Order: sequence, then C-alpha cells, then structure tokens
Amino acid sequence: MENIYLLIVLSPLVGAIIAGFWGGQIGRVGAHWVTSAGVGIAAVLSLFVLYGFISGDNQVFNGSVYTWMVSDGLKMEVGFLVDHLTAVMISVVSFVSFCIHIYTIGYMADDEHNWPQESLAGKNSYQRFFSYISLFTFSMLMLVMSNNFLQLFFGWEAVGLVSYLLIGFWSVRPTAILANMKAFLVNRVGDFGFILGIAAVVMYTNSLDYAEVFKAVPGLADTQIQIFGDTNWSLMSVIGILLFVGAMGKSAQVPLHVWLPDSMEGPTPISALIHAATMVTAGVFMVARMSPIYELSETALSFILVIGATTAMFTGLIGIVQNDIKRVVAYSTLSQLGYMMVALGASAYAAGIFHLMTHAFFKALLFLAAGSVIIGMHHKQDIRDMGGIRKYMPKTYWTALLGSLALIGFPGFSGFFSKDAIIEAVHHSTIAGSDYAYAMVLAGVFVTALYSFRMFFLVFHGEGPRDEHAREHLHESPKVVTIPLVLLAIPSVCIGYFTVDAMLFGDWFAGALHVLPQHDTLGELGKSVHGANSMLGHVFLSPPFYLAMAGLFVAWFIYMKQPSLAEKIKGLFAPIYTLLDKKYFFDEIYQAVFAGGSRGIGSFFWNKGDRKLIDEIIINGSANNVGRFAGLVRNIQTGYLFHYAFAMILGLLFLLTWFVIF
Repeated sequence: MENIYLLIVLSPLVGAIIAGFWGGQIGRVGAHWVTSAGVGIAAVLSLFVLYGFISGDNQVFNGSVYTWMVSDGLKMEVGFLVDHLTAVMISVVSFVSFCIHIYTIGYMADDEHNWPQESLAGKNSYQRFFSYISLFTFSMLMLVMSNNFLQLFFGWEAVGLVSYLLIGFWSVRPTAILANMKAFLVNRVGDFGFILGIAAVVMYTNSLDYAEVFKAVPGLADTQIQIFGDTNWSLMSVIGILLFVGAMGKSAQVPLHVWLPDSMEGPTPISALIHAATMVTAGVFMVARMSPIYELSETALSFILVIGATTAMFTGLIGIVQNDIKRVVAYSTLSQLGYMMVALGASAYAAGIFHLMTHAFFKALLFLAAGSVIIGMHHKQDIRDMGGIRKYMPKTYWTALLGSLALIGFPGFSGFFSKDAIIEAVHHSTIAGSDYAYAMVLAGVFVTALYSFRMFFLVFHGEGPRDEHAREHLHESPKVVTIPLVLLAIPSVCIGYFTVDAMLFGDWFAGALHVLPQHDTLGELGKSVHGANSMLGHVFLSPPFYLAMAGLFVAWFIYMKQPSLAEKIKGLFAPIYTLLDKKYFFDEIYQAVFAGGSRGIGSFFWNKGDRKLIDEIIINGSANNVGRFAGLVRNIQTGYLFHYAFAMILGLLFLLTWFVIF
C-alpha cells in the first residue's frame, strides 16, 4: 500500500512539473491532459483506499518514507499516516480537485483575453494555471497525509504559497496583486502562532511524530509554564491556542478572515479550490487531528467555540448585502467554516469533519455554478444586473438550486445532516461559551437561507439580465463546465444520508479522533438520534428547519414578491447596512493601524536612521569632519621654519604632559 500512497501524492506533482516546465512544448491540450490525469489517478486511488477502509481490507498505515535528518535525537522526515480520517480527506480533496480541473478546461479556454498583448505573463498562462492547481492539490495531499509536524508545516506553507500565486494569477490587475499580498500577509500572522505551537510541542516532547507526541501529552496535562512574569499558564492551553491561531489564518476565522473574500480576485476555479475542500479546511483538519491535545484543555476548546460561533454568525450577515456573485458564496464559506470550528470546540470533531466533507461538494458546486453564470454573462458578476437566467442555463439553474438547498440544510440534503448534527452537539455541550455558540449557529441558519436564496432569486429568477448584449448571447455553458456541476450535485444531495450513520454515530473515526467521556456531545446526541432516518423524523421538532424555511420565505417575499421592499429596508436600517457593507470596518482599521503603522515606523527609521544618522552623520559627517580637520591643519603649513619649530615644541610638551599624568 505504501506505493499507492506515494502515487496518490506524486501524481499531481508530476503533472504540475511537466505543465510548469514544459508547458510551451506540450501546449494547452497537453497541459490540461497531464495535470487532469495526475489528479484523476490520485482521485481513483484515493477512492480505492477509502473503499479498502470501508470493506475492512485496509489497516492503518503509519510509517516513514524518507528521513531528512536527525538532530540530537529529533527526527525530521517525510511520513504518511493513513487512517479513516485521512481516507476521507484525500478522497474529498482529490475528487473535488479533479472536477475543478475538468471545469477549468472550459472556464480558462479564453484566458488570453485577460492579458494585454504585450504582457509576457500572459504567454502560456493557460498551462501555468493548470500547473499551479495541480501543485496546490499535491500540497494539500501532503498536508492531510502527514504523520509528523514537519511535513504538516510543509504542506501548510505550500498551500499558502500556491494560493498566493493563484489569487494573483491575473497579475496585470492591481486588485489581484493587492488580494494575494493581503492573503499572504494575514496568513503569516496565523502561521507565526502555528510555528510557535509546533516549537512548544517539540520543546516538551522532543518529537515531531504525531504518535509519539500524542503518547506524551497526557503526562503533560498538568504542566504549568511561565511566559510573562510569574503567571502560570497551562502548557496544553498554550499549545492548543497557538496551533489554533494558525488555523484562524488558514481557515479564515475572525479576526484573520479578511483575506478570504478578496481571494475572489483569482479565477473562479481557484475560488472553488481554495474555498471548498482544500486550503481553508486545512485548519479544521489540523484541529481534528490534534484532538488528543485539545481534549486536555477546555480553555482552548472554549476559545475555538467562541471564535467559530462569532465567525459563523457575523460573516454570514455580511453575505446578505454583497452584490458580487462570488463574494456572496465567499462569505458563505466563512460562515460555514465557523460552523466547523464550533463543532471542534464542542469536541464534536466527527461532526466538524462530516460538515467539511459535505460542504466541500456543495460549496464547490456553488462556486462552479457561479462561474458558469459569469461565463454566460460575459464575466459580469453583479447579481443586480442578472435575473431570469434559468431560461437560458437550465443545467446551471438546477445544479445551483441543489447546491443552495444543501447549503441551507434542507431536509434530506447533505448539508441538513451535518449542520443539524453540529447545532445539536453544541446544544449538548457544557464547555464555556456553548450557550453563546448555540445562539449564534441557530440564528446563522436563518441568515444562511436568506443570503443564499437572495442570490439565487436575483440571479435565476425575474425578468432577465439588464444588459441587452448579455441577454442576446446568453446560453448554457459547454459540457466540460456542466458535467463537473452534475458530478458535484450528486454527493451534495445524497452523500450525507449514506454516511451519517458511520461517521457520526458509528465507529468510523475510532482511533483517529480522541474524545474524553465528559466531552462526548455526539454520544449524548446518539442517545436520542440513531441515524439518517431518525434525524429526518425529528425535522419538524427542531428549530433549524423552521429558521431555514423562514429565511427562504423572507428572501422570496423581498426579492421576488416585493422587490421595492429591499430598498426601503436598506434605507430604514442605513447604519446597519453601512456597517455590513463596510465589513465591520476591519479592512479600514487594519489599513490604518497595521499597514499605516508599519509604513509610519518604516518612514521614521528611513528618515531618522538612514538619512540623518547613516547618510548625514556617519557617512557624509565623517567626510565633512576630515575636510574641516584638513582645512585647519592646512593653516599651519606656512613654509616658515619658526612655525614648524613652535609646533614641534607644543607637540613635545603635550607628549610629556601625557606621560606624566597617565
């Protein structure tokens, strides 16, 4: 099996290398074939591995592949941990990535129009894009298959690097360059905490290997450390919170969420790849993998719970006022990531991973459906200029409808099982902050339905696009675009029903996820709910169903029945609308405080240090002083012997005085 695991990881890498270095030689067709084939091989083998775990034929694999170096007993190596959690992750990542690769063939077909003719960056851009997304898949697979912190950090930073390249792919657009720089800098803030957490793990366990670390941490559960002064800090809380700071950056949790909406500046396929199953879910996966550490710190769990709940609710509210079709879906991603983090904070790790899986399918579907609409609208993205598109793009319409229903948790759809499980798990939690989290995720159900169907009704229903040119040329996207939509729509509808029993109420994650008995919220939920049919039977007894239907009804009434009402509400709640439209002024505050402060500090040191101290005093000043001294000495070079004799006598007196005194 080790060779299969290596092939899963290396197939996308080989495709990325060939398309990246020899893209000009193999051409556009060669590039998309070699990268799609590489990711396709990874997807097929990943599903084979998953089937092996389902059938019981596969055993957990935990082994080293390559030892880089050993320093004072600390092994730094490449290794794989393939268990039930890994099998789910690699299957989701590779399958979604494969669908996106196929979709990209159609979406990027006319990419040359996005580049000025004189732009060298536009040469072979199609091949370069495929190389990037294949490299992105390799990086994510390395991350989720790692069995040690060093490889985890490598995958962590690699997905960050490639996302930087992809967000700013259209490098001739200033907004794209600003967005990728923003993503890079914000993630560095989170990664600083992440690497400090890893350093603390190594410091107290002298190991980077997961198995060794998890074996050692119970003995460190009561360890106290001093960071500032004499105040004692729980070691497990410090490690847990520092690692989670990394997850806050990568998985875009408040207040490190600001980069993710701006990442929409990249092409739509990468929006789907980043926001669905890969980069933003890396933090969720990492926290779940580190469950043996987090179970030893209720402080860290409470911190995760509150941050996740805040993200789920308040970023969802921003989605209500967004008019860019991709940004609506982006804020939806932020909100759903908050739900996943809430599940982790409530120790319902399985529910968080379950929602990660279901969300990957319907969120990728919604992004690709949005991209299909953008293609039809000649790359216009304002939903206020759309409407009536269902008549022109029926396949896109129906798949988008299925994705929207899954997102709001409509009964029977995949999102219903995962979201309801999270809400009920939080309801059973006794960890500090659980009451706040329950209120936030419950209110978030209404908000999710409202912004989802606001977008859906404005895009697909109504009279038709305002742009007459777009209306005349509007038609369904080619099959290379619609087939991935159908492939993603199928699991968006049914995968939750077929997997909820094993993943939430069965023993699928036994051994991969660790939960203490006092934190077993899913176990409490399992006493009253026994599977998919049982959850469906409780639909009309649970608040989420009525809140979702209320949000759907409000969206229909405002944007379909009484369109003029939207402007009246906007005027009535103008301050709130401004607050949401400005995204709570996070960008302005960060720009003024951090960006402005950094520029101010740099300007101070440049002006006072470089110009005044170094240039004027040290460099120019020393030269000027030599000149002044030379001018002074020149005055005594008169040519008269008695002047020289007088100077010699003075010098001699000075030397005698010096020797006598000192």
